[in-house]
Amino acid sequence: MKPLRIIPLLILCLSFIPSVQAEFFDDSWGDLKEDLNLAKEAGQKGLFLFYEMDECPFCSRMKAQVFSQETVQAYFKPRFRALAIDIEGDTELTDFAGNTLTSKVFAQKHNRVRATPVMIFYDLEGKTLYRHTGPLRNSQEFLWLAEYIDQGMYQKQRFSKYLRAQRKAAK
Repeated sequence: MKPLRIIPLLILCLSFIPSVQAEFFDDSWGDLKEDLNLAKEAGQKGLFLFYEMDECPFCSRMKAQVFSQETVQAYFKPRFRALAIDIEGDTELTDFAGNTLTSKVFAQKHNRVRATPVMIFYDLEGKTLYRHTGPLRNSQEFLWLAEYIDQGMYQKQRFSKYLRAQRKAAK
C-alpha cells in the first residue's frame, strides 16, 4: 500500500476514537428533574451545569484543557452529574419545576447568564449551591472548585479566599 493511501484510512480510524472531553458531560434528555433523579440514584451530590456558547474561546479552552483531564473526570464524575447548556440555543428542556422552555430562556431569564462560561452547582432539589462566572486557569483550579463544593466550603468562605489558600499551599 502506498503511504498516501494510508493517510485517509488513519483519519477514518482516528475519527472513531471517543473524545475524552465528551466523556465529562453526561447524556441527558433535557429534563433537569430527571437528571436530578439520576444524580440521586447514582449517589451524587447534585448537578453541575456549564453554561456556554459556541463562540466562547474560554468555554472551548475549559472543555479542551480542563474537562478532558482524567484526574478531573475521576474526581468529578462520582460526585456530580455534568451537563452543558447553550445560552443561545433553542433546544427544549424541562426545568427543575417541570416547565418546558428553551435552553436560551432557561439560561438567560431564569439564571441571568449573560456571559460565558458560567458554572452553577445545584443540590439534589435543584437549588443553587454555588455560581462561578468566568473560566478557571487550569484543571487544578477546577478540581479545587469541585472540592470547594464537595466539602461544603462554599458555606464558610468565598471561593476566591479558598483558591488563594490552595494556591499558596501548592507552592
